[in-house]
Amino acid sequence: MSKSTTDVQQDYYALTPDTVLSAVSEFGFNADARIFPLNSYENRVYQIGIEDSDPIIGKFYRPGRWSDEAIMEEHHFTQQLSEQEIPVVAPISIAGQTLLSYHGYRFALYPRKGGQAPEPGDLDQLNWLGRLLGRIHNIGKSEEFHHRPTINSHTYGEKAAQFILQSGFLPAALEQQYADVSQQLATQIKTIFSNINSLHWIRGHGDFHHGNILWHRDQGPWLVDFDDCSICPAVQDIWMLLSGSRHDQSIQLSELLDGYSDFCPFDPAELKLVEPLRALRLIHYHAWLAKRWQDPAFPANFPWFNSDKFWQQHITDLQNQLVAINSDPLKWY
Repeated sequence: MSKSTTDVQQDYYALTPDTVLSAVSEFGFNADARIFPLNSYENRVYQIGIEDSDPIIGKFYRPGRWSDEAIMEEHHFTQQLSEQEIPVVAPISIAGQTLLSYHGYRFALYPRKGGQAPEPGDLDQLNWLGRLLGRIHNIGKSEEFHHRPTINSHTYGEKAAQFILQSGFLPAALEQQYADVSQQLATQIKTIFSNINSLHWIRGHGDFHHGNILWHRDQGPWLVDFDDCSICPAVQDIWMLLSGSRHDQSIQLSELLDGYSDFCPFDPAELKLVEPLRALRLIHYHAWLAKRWQDPAFPANFPWFNSDKFWQQHITDLQNQLVAINSDPLKWY
């Protein structure tokens, strides 16, 4: 008998190693007893030992988050990139299927790739990543997503802020402050987006930061975790790679875009979106924590969440972003 959605959701919080090993074995992999949980909160991800072979990675999707169609768009995108010899870690196809199911759990299997996060601010690495992003976005422009989210002021701003206001997590004394600043941000960000007449929306990684890059000293980067791939402006996959002072970020940005432009044109008008996108990420991230708080993994790993001090700091950060989005954009030297 198959499990109900509620049963799977409850079981997912305590997905057992035996279930993971059985799921992998069901699809032809001779799994041994070596199983190691990896650092992932949205999904459950494990390194799984395989007898007489390299380990594989199993990603068990959180129930109710993505439709099958949305997951398949993620898989199709990464397979397209891999076919063009872009170093992404794409899912393993088994009998023509990449989205697998076992006792109600949806999951995908991946080859294991080693490496470490890139060095923040390393200009040579940033130029390399820029070239890869240019190639990725060229392919991203060749088709459209139909089941993935769009990163804009409504989805990542207004909807996320409304969830926070209705969640009961905000201290009552801070509710009006939060409502005011989040609404001001959403309104101004919507205007900034609409004023860029040349703005193109493409299939992008959506969450392209150093933690989703594995750098191998001999092979270079492997790009992982397209779970948040989205409809977004090209600059969404660029700004999270920047760090340090404003001057440092402009130098890093120039190195990235010099590499990017070797393969794909970049519209400098999108640089006006860096701070608006940062603000949207802040709002969306805090709503994500609130949405997932019933998952036991979240209170255990985010103990600082849900205090008066935490929410006051969040409001201060959003007020600072109101200033930042109206400042001059970063320079592309």
